[in-house]
Amino acid sequence: MINRRFFFLTFLLAAGFVTLVQGQKSVQLANDHLRIQWHNTSRGWQIQKVAIRKNNKWDTQLTPSGEYTLIYSETKPSDQAAQTFEKSTGGTFPEENYHYQQKQWQESTTAVALNTAGKAYHFFPTTEKMVDKNHLQFTSETEVATLTTDWKLDEKYPTDVVITQTLTPKKQGYFSLASPSLATISVAKMGWTSVPGYFQGNYMQDNFAKAYAYGFGIPKLPVVYCERTASTLAPLVSTKSGVTLAVIPEPGLGRDPWAKDKITQTEWRIGLSHMNRKGQLSPTLYYPVLGEYASERGTGESLTYSFRYSLVDGDWFKTLNHAIYDIYQFKEGLALRQSTQSLTDRIEQMHHYLTDPKTSMWNIEDFEGLKIGAQSYLGGVVGSNRDAMKNSDYGAMWMLGKATHDPDLTENVLPYALNFKLTQQQTEPGFFQGAAIGQYYLAKKKKFVEEWGEVVEPMAVTYYIMLDVGNMLLFEPNNQQLKDRLRLGAENLLRWQKPDGSWSVAYDHKSQQELFEDVADYRPTFYGLLVAYRILKDPKYLEAAKKGADWFVKNGVNRGSFLGVCGDARYAPDFATGQSAQALLDLYDLTKKESYKEAAIKAAKIYTSSIYTHPIPDHSPKMVNGTPREDWEISQAGLSFEHGGIFGSANRGGPIQLASHAGMFIRMNELTGEPLFADMARAAAVGRDAFVDPKTSVASYYWQAMNKGAGPYPHHAWWQIGWITDYLLSEAELRSHGKVSFPRGFVTPKVGPHQTYGFAPGTVNGEKANLVISEDWVKVDQPVIDYILAESVDSKKKFVILLNDRAQATDFTMTLAGKSPTRKQLPPWGIEVVSFE
Repeated sequence: MINRRFFFLTFLLAAGFVTLVQGQKSVQLANDHLRIQWHNTSRGWQIQKVAIRKNNKWDTQLTPSGEYTLIYSETKPSDQAAQTFEKSTGGTFPEENYHYQQKQWQESTTAVALNTAGKAYHFFPTTEKMVDKNHLQFTSETEVATLTTDWKLDEKYPTDVVITQTLTPKKQGYFSLASPSLATISVAKMGWTSVPGYFQGNYMQDNFAKAYAYGFGIPKLPVVYCERTASTLAPLVSTKSGVTLAVIPEPGLGRDPWAKDKITQTEWRIGLSHMNRKGQLSPTLYYPVLGEYASERGTGESLTYSFRYSLVDGDWFKTLNHAIYDIYQFKEGLALRQSTQSLTDRIEQMHHYLTDPKTSMWNIEDFEGLKIGAQSYLGGVVGSNRDAMKNSDYGAMWMLGKATHDPDLTENVLPYALNFKLTQQQTEPGFFQGAAIGQYYLAKKKKFVEEWGEVVEPMAVTYYIMLDVGNMLLFEPNNQQLKDRLRLGAENLLRWQKPDGSWSVAYDHKSQQELFEDVADYRPTFYGLLVAYRILKDPKYLEAAKKGADWFVKNGVNRGSFLGVCGDARYAPDFATGQSAQALLDLYDLTKKESYKEAAIKAAKIYTSSIYTHPIPDHSPKMVNGTPREDWEISQAGLSFEHGGIFGSANRGGPIQLASHAGMFIRMNELTGEPLFADMARAAAVGRDAFVDPKTSVASYYWQAMNKGAGPYPHHAWWQIGWITDYLLSEAELRSHGKVSFPRGFVTPKVGPHQTYGFAPGTVNGEKANLVISEDWVKVDQPVIDYILAESVDSKKKFVILLNDRAQATDFTMTLAGKSPTRKQLPPWGIEVVSFE
C-alpha cells in the first residue's frame, strides 16, 4: 500500500500537477511558457506563484493573488451620479456649458461605474478538482451564490489561460461577477497600463477628472468601463521587466452595436477595468454589469461566461496584436470586405457633388469688401442660427482643381474659398495678430466665431492659418500675400510659445487670459512652425518646431497623454493623436533625428487603440433602416473614433467613416513592417459602401447615421476626397516598392493625418508625372479595383495605376479610351502600372 501511494505521488510530482510545499497541498497549471501555482491555505486556494518565460528565464514580477470578487445588490443600483469631481484648478468638472458631455459624465460617475455599488464578497475558493493535466476546477460558496470556476491552459496559444465561471444564485437579486485576480502589479513595477479606447499611460494621476475624462495618466479608482468605446476588449498592465497581463473576454460576450434591426450601441454587457475592486492594478472583467443586461437573477438561475488571461513575454502592443488577430480574428474580418463602388469612383462622383452649389450647400457672402465662399454647417456652433459656414480641406480643394482643371472649381469655388481664408486671420497688431479669428463664419451676424465659445487656440493658428495657407502655397508658391499671412501666423506661434516649448490650450478672446489651465496642450501645435520652415526657409521656425516637439514627445507621447481638437467635446482626445504621428514623422524627414521617428511610431501604435476591433464581422443577416445587410457591411471593426473615452461621440454615434489615418497607417507599415497598420488602414477604407449615400457618393460621418450622406456637414466631402487620395497613393507607393511615388504636402486640419498631393510631379516607374483625375481615360468593370491616373510632364505618356483592394485575387476587364477591352488579373492587394500614349 505504501509503495502504491509513493508511486502515485511520484507520478503527480513528475507531471507537475501536484507539489508538496511545507506539508500542504499545491496544484499548478504549467507549460513551456507559463506557470501558475495554487496553494491551499486557511483562507482557501490562493495563487502562490505566477511565472512567465522570458529570454529563457522565468519572470516572477507579477504578484500572485487568486482572490475572487462577487458583487451583489438586492435592488437595482441607481443610474444617477454618485459623486462630483473637480478640475485640478478648482471648480466642478465638467462645466455646465458642455451639455454634450453632461449625460455621459453622469452615466460614467454612477456607483456602478465608480465600482462602489452593491456589496462586494472577496474570497478564495475552498474546493479544488484536477480535471486533467491542463484543467483545474475550483468551487466557492458565499451566502448569496455558489461559484464554479474552470481554469484551462489554451493548447493553441501557450500564453493564455481560458477561464469559465458559473454562478448559481442562492437568492433573488442583482449580481456581477469579476474575473478572479490572477495577479496584481505594484505601481513601482508597472510600466504601462491601458483600457484600449479609454486611456493608456505609465503614471498614476492624482486628479480623477484628468485621468477619467482625458486619459492623462492612470485613474486611481477602480472604475468600470463599458464596451461602447473600448476599441479592443483587452485591459492590460505591463511590467517594467517586459511582461504583460491582459484579460480578454471571449468573442460574443460584449454588446453587438446593431444586434438585429436597430442600433444597440449603448447596451452595457461587460465591464472592463485596469484594477480589481480593491483598487489593485490587475486587469479585470465584470460580467454581468451590476444592474445591466443579465444581472438580475432568481434563485438557482445560473449564468456562465468565459474569458482568458493572456500572459505575454512582451509589451502592450504585442498583447494587443494577440487579442486583435488571434482572439478577435481581425484578419478574417478584413477578408470579408468587398467594395461595391470603387474609391476612385467616389472621388469622381464627389467632384460633381462639390461643384453643384445646391448639393454642396455652397454660399458666397460679402464681408469687409470681399466675396467669401464656404459651405453651410448645420451642426452645433455657439451663436449660430443655421447660418454657420465652413471650409475644410484646402489641400484637397486645390488638388482637385489642379488635377481636373475644372473651371467650376477654379473659377467658382477656389477664389472665394481663398478670400474666406484671408478674412479668417487677424491681421491688426496686438495680442492676436496672426491668429485665426474662428473656424466658422456666421452669415447673419457677419462675424467669425469658434466652435464652442469666445476662445482662440494656438492649435487653431496651426490648423486654420499654417496648414491651410501652407497647402495653398504648395500650389501657388509665388503668392506673396499668402506668404505674408503664413509669416504672420508663424510669428504668432513664436510669441505664444512658452519657454519650455509648449503652448497654452486657449486664450479668452476678450480678456486674453489663458483658458483650460486644468489640461495641457498635448497636441502637435509645433507642426505649424514646421510648415513655416518648409515654405519660408527661416531656421528659427524649425528650431521652435523642434523645441515644441521635444516637449510634446516627453510630456505627451512618452506618457500616453493626448489632447483633442474638438471644442464642443472639451478637447477629449481624438484623431489629433493619429495626426501627431504624421507630424513627428514629417519632422523626422526634415531633421533625420531618430527620436522623432521613434516617437512617431509610438504615437501611431497608440492610435491603433482608437480603432474598433470588435465584434467579429460575419455574414449574419441584418435589417438596417429597411435595407437588408450582412453584418460585415455595417461592422465597426476597422473604423476609428472621432473621440472615444468617457466623453467621446463614439459612445452614442459609434465610430466615423472619415478614415484620415489610413494613408498614415500604410506609411507606418512601410516604415516598420508591422502588419496591423496596413490591415487597419484597409479595414477602414474598403467595403464601406453601406455608409455611402448612393446619390452623392458622400459617406456619412457617424456610424449610427449609416448611409444618410453628409447631412449637416457638406464640407466633409472635401476631407473624404483628401483621405481617399492619400490612402490610394500611399498604397501605390507601398505595393510598388517606391516605383510609384508622389510628394506629400502638409496634413489637413483637423480630422487626422492625411496629406495633400498634386502640387508637384511624382514618379511612375522612373518617369516624372503629374496626378490627373479624369472619368474619360479608363473603365474597369470590378469595383474592388481602384486606379490612379498620371500623365508624364511632357504630356507624351499616360499612366493607369491599378490597385486590387481586397484580400482575394481579382479578374477584371479594363478598357482604355479608344482601345479594345483587356482582361487582367491582380493578386490580393496587388498593383499593376499600365502606360499608353
